[in-house]
Formats: sequence, structure tokens, C-alpha cells
Amino acid sequence: MLTYPSIDPIAVTIGPLKIHWYGLMYLVGFAGVWILGKKRAQQSWSPVQPEAIEDLVTYGALGVILGGRIGYTLFYNLPEFLHNPLVLFEIWKGGMSFHGGMLGVFVAMWFFGKQQNCTMMQLTDIISPLAPIGLGAGRLGNFINSELWGRPTDVPWGMVFPNGGPLPRHPSQLYEAFLEGFVLFIILWIYTSKPRPTMAPTGMALMAYGCFRFFVEFFRMPDAQIGYLALNWLTMGQILSTPMIIIGAAMIYIAYKKAD
Repeated sequence: MLTYPSIDPIAVTIGPLKIHWYGLMYLVGFAGVWILGKKRAQQSWSPVQPEAIEDLVTYGALGVILGGRIGYTLFYNLPEFLHNPLVLFEIWKGGMSFHGGMLGVFVAMWFFGKQQNCTMMQLTDIISPLAPIGLGAGRLGNFINSELWGRPTDVPWGMVFPNGGPLPRHPSQLYEAFLEGFVLFIILWIYTSKPRPTMAPTGMALMAYGCFRFFVEFFRMPDAQIGYLALNWLTMGQILSTPMIIIGAAMIYIAYKKAD
């Protein structure tokens, strides 16, 4: 069993202001998209110019934050929302959904595409290989916060989390940081290093993320208010990831079919 490296969730305190590591991880993600987005926008096949990346990141950030919060409330906390709709605005209690944030980004890119005279899919093709930076950083933030930990285990690298009870658990946040962050970034960055048919990069991102998330859910504890949905293993994360895999694969097929 490994010792959980207890880290203060608050990175910096300035008077009454407390800056949390989790919030800083979001900044790392947005900064990564901005820096690498400018690099990708220099390619001749980019639908936007480098100077438009700042606005693209702003739109994307709004999509992530608003979509992530709304998605979590509707996907994982619907009964409480129906009882008290104001819970949607109680962001200090935490609760963000990747799947909701993803949908929020699609909406944001649709609006931004209207300004740039390009399609939503052209924009998501640009940012898809950059998204894993934020995903990986966010999972590290979950690990520091000692949240979203895994199921009990007897593997040598199991950890006892401060608020996870006395049993060693899978450090599933680190599994996700590695797969959804590092591995997914390498796959997508290499795949998009040369021009691909429109929609194929987005489809690859959806399919690969869906596969990784579906797999890690076998090691991650489901949200307490939902639990397992069926068979004592099926989770909401797997339910939401399954359409991503199917739609992503279909998008890749259609993209290459149209390019023939």
C-alpha cells in the first residue's frame, strides 16, 4: 500500500482570498490550449488565425465551466435540482461533469464559428488534441482534493484517502490523469500532426476518451447519490461514455468516406 501524499487543497492564501489547486489546474488547462492552439493555428490548414485563439479559449472556457456545472447538476444531481433549482448556482459545493463540459464546448464553438465564418466541427478539430491537457490537470486536482477516489483494492499501489474510509483504494484519479491526459494527448497530437478530414479529429477524441473513461470506471467509485445503475458495476460515467464511443467511431467513418 502506498501512502497518500496529503497536500493542502489551498495552494495560496492572500488575506481572505484562498486559491485552490483545483482552480489552478483549470488555469493550466486553459493556458495549455492557448499556447498549443497558437502553434496549431499557424498551420496552413487551420480554420482560424493565431490572433483568434485568445477568443477561442475564452469561448471554450465558458463552455467548459457552464456546461460542466449544468451537466453535473442534470446528470448526477437531478433530484436535488428538482427539489431546489438554486443548487445549480452553489458552485462552492463542487461538482463538474466532463460530459456536460464537452457539450458546453460544442455549443461555444458553434457560436464562435459564426463569428469566424467556419463550422463548429472545424473548430472542435483544432481544440480536440489540446483538451487532454486540461483533462489531465483536472484529474490531478481531484487527487489533491482527495475526491473521486477508486474502489477498494488490495493492489500494492492502493491508497487510503483521508475521506475515503479505512480501506486502501485505487488512485483512479491518477489512472484518469494518465489515460485521459497524457496518453490521449499523445494519440491526438500525433494523429492531428498532418491534415485530416474534417470531423475525424473530433471523432477520434470522442472515441478514445470514451474508451478510456469506460475502462477507468471499473476502478472508480460511482457518485454516492447515484451508485451503480445495473449489474453492480455499470455507472453513469459508462452510460454517458458509450454514445461517445459510438458517435466518435461513426464520425471517423463518415469523415473518411466523404474524403474519398
